[in-house]
Amino acid sequence: MLAAISSHRLQLCPIFSPFRRVKMTSSSFDAVKAAKTIKLKPLDATPASFANFGQVISASHDRQEFGPQDAQLDLHRGTPRFYIMHIEDRELSFSKITHHASVTQCLGSASGEEWYLGVAKPSILEGAEFDNGDLKTPTQSRCGHTYVPPHPDNVYMFRVTGTKFLKLNRGTWHAGPLFKRKSMDFYNLELSDTNVVDHTTHDFLKNDGVVFLVEEDC
Repeated sequence: MLAAISSHRLQLCPIFSPFRRVKMTSSSFDAVKAAKTIKLKPLDATPASFANFGQVISASHDRQEFGPQDAQLDLHRGTPRFYIMHIEDRELSFSKITHHASVTQCLGSASGEEWYLGVAKPSILEGAEFDNGDLKTPTQSRCGHTYVPPHPDNVYMFRVTGTKFLKLNRGTWHAGPLFKRKSMDFYNLELSDTNVVDHTTHDFLKNDGVVFLVEEDC
């Protein structure tokens, strides 16, 4: 079980798709070969285990009224966008992780199939009260805000099964969705321009010399 962890419009930043395959150069292959591989054993995503990063939302009775068990959304900085994205050929590994500074994000499997998500706690600097216990140098995002890069030791892997979905807190670092199947469909709730003006990425391979791998059950 993880321990508890303690509005302005963003400037235009480059368009980036986290699901696009990038052709690797020889230098990229050399970097991957020399990198340290960190195996992450998946934790089952439950409301308690995922509380540092967001919420796990399960089915509720039809007439149950809104309450803390429902996704607590922050969508006021733009136009909400709810859509289904089709993803193919996802490997159970990653070296880059992303956060969105202006919106909560909800992700879920459209078919209820098992999937994985790598995460690290939010590290956006919004005042002197922020202290992650890590002395990494604050970085200015091209999207307009300042953040502390995530440390490799603070990355966790979660397994999501069934019809549950994840609500990521604003600023939660995430890598995925990752899955074993050839392709999967995911519903995604964010803002209409999230991937255009609010997409900050940290490259663990380039900056920390590490890549992450899902440690599968034997």
